[in-house]
Amino acid sequence: MKPVDLVTRAPNTWCPGCGNFAIQHALKDVVSGLVEEGTPLERVVLVTGIGCHGKMADYLGVNSFYAIHGRTLPVATGIKVANPDLVVIACAGDGDCYGEGLEHLLFAAKRNVDVTLLVHDNRVYGLTTGQYTPTSPLGFPGRSTPRGTPEYPINPVELMIAGGASWVGRGYSRRLPQLRGLIRGGIRHRGFSFLEVLQVCATFYNRTEYYDGHVYDLDTGSFPAGEVDAALAAAREWDYSRDARIPLGVFYEAVFPTFEERLAEQRAPGADPAEVMRKLFRDRT
Repeated sequence: MKPVDLVTRAPNTWCPGCGNFAIQHALKDVVSGLVEEGTPLERVVLVTGIGCHGKMADYLGVNSFYAIHGRTLPVATGIKVANPDLVVIACAGDGDCYGEGLEHLLFAAKRNVDVTLLVHDNRVYGLTTGQYTPTSPLGFPGRSTPRGTPEYPINPVELMIAGGASWVGRGYSRRLPQLRGLIRGGIRHRGFSFLEVLQVCATFYNRTEYYDGHVYDLDTGSFPAGEVDAALAAAREWDYSRDARIPLGVFYEAVFPTFEERLAEQRAPGADPAEVMRKLFRDRT
């Protein structure tokens, strides 16, 4: 399968220069690579939330599900628990995931659900034309805060390391080769993979020059996998508000049983999940 085969005929309504184009490009390259390696396309499921990022479900030709605002991860969790053989990829926006969906993000991390989450972080509500989000910098003059937001931003990478995510990374939409590798690495990791992707909103918060001049590749060999203190120190180098270098790469990786594996241990002996689902649908018809 060629990556272009995954592009649907749905009219694309992203603004010219939107960082979502690069994320879509990277994701379709990775998915086509999975298929080439032997993963059936029908086993790949994409779950998206509400926001500009959500149109990924329209533009990529894979099984997909639109969740309501902030609820991407509960849906993705349910899909993975019902059929652990599926490759479940979730896409969410910074407002979608860090705002209304923050509690679901924390529980997905602590449960270690085998889902790969891509957070399209443009640090602004683009679909609703320019309001501040949990990662907008202090003083951001958004449509709802013309005098500047009085709130400090959260640091999602730090939050995910502290919250128990077993794989935590950050990419940038203008570093496509690295982004492909990070998405691929997150999918291959057994457990909850959190990948924040910094991108620009070309219309309401274009930070291209700033990111280009501040991002750098994290030397992951400088601290061992699973070393929480070193990972937290790297995550705190940039707090999403002050002027500082922005590390990209894998901050943290650890391996421990997934949520689905722990649930399977509690399942009654001889129980067949597929038969349970078939019976459920038979009883409803």
